Amino acid sequence: MSVATRNVLLFVAVGALIVSTGLTQSWNAALAIVNMGLLSAIMALGVNIQWGYAGLYNVGTMGFVALGGLAAVLVSIPPTEGAWQAGGFRILVALVFGALIIAAAAWVYKMLPRGRWRFVALAPLLVAGFVVYRLILDPAAAAVEAINPALQGNIGGLGLPVLLSWPVGGLLAAGAGWLIGKTALGLRSDYLAIATLGIAEIVIAVLKNEDWLGRGVKNIVDIPRPVPYEIDLQQSQGFLSFVSGIGADPAAASGIVVKLLYAGLFLAVLLILIWLSQAALNSPWGRMMRAIRDNEVAAAAMGKDVTRRHLQVFVLGCAVLGIAGAMLATLEGQLTPGAYQPLRFTFLIWVMVVVGGSGSNLGAVLGGFLIWYLWVQVEPWGNGLINLITAGMAEGSQFKQHLIDSAAHMRLVVMGVILILMLRFRPQGLIPGK
Repeated sequence: MSVATRNVLLFVAVGALIVSTGLTQSWNAALAIVNMGLLSAIMALGVNIQWGYAGLYNVGTMGFVALGGLAAVLVSIPPTEGAWQAGGFRILVALVFGALIIAAAAWVYKMLPRGRWRFVALAPLLVAGFVVYRLILDPAAAAVEAINPALQGNIGGLGLPVLLSWPVGGLLAAGAGWLIGKTALGLRSDYLAIATLGIAEIVIAVLKNEDWLGRGVKNIVDIPRPVPYEIDLQQSQGFLSFVSGIGADPAAASGIVVKLLYAGLFLAVLLILIWLSQAALNSPWGRMMRAIRDNEVAAAAMGKDVTRRHLQVFVLGCAVLGIAGAMLATLEGQLTPGAYQPLRFTFLIWVMVVVGGSGSNLGAVLGGFLIWYLWVQVEPWGNGLINLITAGMAEGSQFKQHLIDSAAHMRLVVMGVILILMLRFRPQGLIPGK
């Protein structure tokens, strides 16, 4: 069997699993898996660009996805009335001032030699700068958060079409990736992983605590949608006539139509990203990146700037993650900082890349669909299995109740088993990178 035929059969098998969900459960459930599979594939593609192309171990993917979600808020939400006059401009001044202090500290650090005088110059600059920064920011943030805090309490956004937030999310995550890369890419791979994880947690902490930015843990729940609402379709006479003509339920049919529209948008973005990624991988730049990944010392000896190239590929991967984060917030219609957990937005994405095949864009897509399908379906499968196992146990048994309560964790066990088996028996993944 040729490699191309085997790859096609793998995608067909995953598609058959999703179709079986539509036949046995509902097509709404199957399409929900498709949409999240498309988003997961884009996230896996971003990680694969960093790890598969350059060997960069970024476990801070959660933070870049969250920044994409924030972009959806800042671009599409209407501005809060009176927020900029109350304190928005002062917040902007504080942020610019903080950036200037950091730039000045970096210049002083670079210009002065290591020793006592460097510390003497840096310490008062940073301390005084931080105090002034907080003196400007805190009153302004309090003034913004006092504006209708039950429903708003934030500066809002620009009120632009939500589709514009997708490239903006990529730019925002890319900018954060550049700042992080300039600091952390000189570290060894294990230290880079620790640094990126810590920075991702800092991003989430900022989103949770800075209410003026995105309402913090009170969440944003009214992000506009690029597709119609189900209720609008159900009130459309044309749609109702079409549904009655095919004998379908209007409520179920409206959900299917909306999910199909989302799927079309997400698929278009995924295909564009795959095309760009493949073009980059097959270009001289891509061959250079693979050479750096395989042997940094040899590549540096040939005159390649390894750190600069690492920074490039790190920023590109972060941009893809930011796009996926903005798309996810658009699909869910809300920004919930507490929902960004390392298990879902770091570990699971890495499992997708490992299972699909590191260095393979098609493998990342396959892994995104397969692992997300299993993540969704394993829990009901686990409930059925536990109920079957405990069917003969006495009612009221504490051990039986414990097993039933633990069924929800079956997905974690399955993900761990899949990862161990893949690393043991097929570490190159289902569709290996060349």
